[in-house]
Amino acid sequence: MSRNPFDLEGRIALVTGANTGIGQGIALALAKAGSDVVIVARSDPSETRSLVEAEGVRSHVIKADLSSIEPCARIVEETVETFGKLDILVNNAGIIRREDALDFSEEDWDAVMDVNLKVLFFLSQAAARHMTGWTSQNGERGKIVNIASMLTFQGGIRVPSYTASKSGVGGLTKLMANEWAAKGINVNAIAPGYIATNNTAALQADETRNRQILERIPEGRWGDPADIGGAAVFLSSKAANYVQGHILAVDGGWLAR
Repeated sequence: MSRNPFDLEGRIALVTGANTGIGQGIALALAKAGSDVVIVARSDPSETRSLVEAEGVRSHVIKADLSSIEPCARIVEETVETFGKLDILVNNAGIIRREDALDFSEEDWDAVMDVNLKVLFFLSQAAARHMTGWTSQNGERGKIVNIASMLTFQGGIRVPSYTASKSGVGGLTKLMANEWAAKGINVNAIAPGYIATNNTAALQADETRNRQILERIPEGRWGDPADIGGAAVFLSSKAANYVQGHILAVDGGWLAR
């Protein structure tokens, strides 16, 4: 048995929105720590799958549109059918819509809230129903890691539904921890700062905005998806068995400024 508290060998992790960016970074980090990885994505995740399998672990791809809760139960069922269990769920999938609050549409409100909050809850519920039975049998703890945001703590501008959804992620993380800690499940969240991904390429390319962002970050650099991956490994591991309902900011010091 490994004496490394961060070792995830033998664990089965499910990561949503894992085809690129932060989700890919998390999937790869979990694989490097020894976990087999179920990659849930709407678009082709072949690059992520290749990176994961290069670490010598198993992978499985589930194509799913997480704009509704319809696939939630199926995703968990397919994971358990494939690997026999589900130990770790990382709720990374999310979308954003931008518009002034005075002009924000109901359609954009519902679309963001459905993916970022409603699906996150019902996928967590489906996973927890499996985990509660599994953990009681083998003494292991289930792990649920939600992806929050700096806007879990701040208001933001021109992203009302995103701000509301990520604030809700923070609240749900605490609620689920309160209810499921005694059932053998740890529920925590990661709040990423400014991470260099394809989603932030336009900000990085804008010389003025890029300078303003870097001036605010004490670390003086954009984060890398691997930075979020490291936090996900910690929260998914035995090292975090006594961490419950926590929102871990991985932001280079942005919130401390």
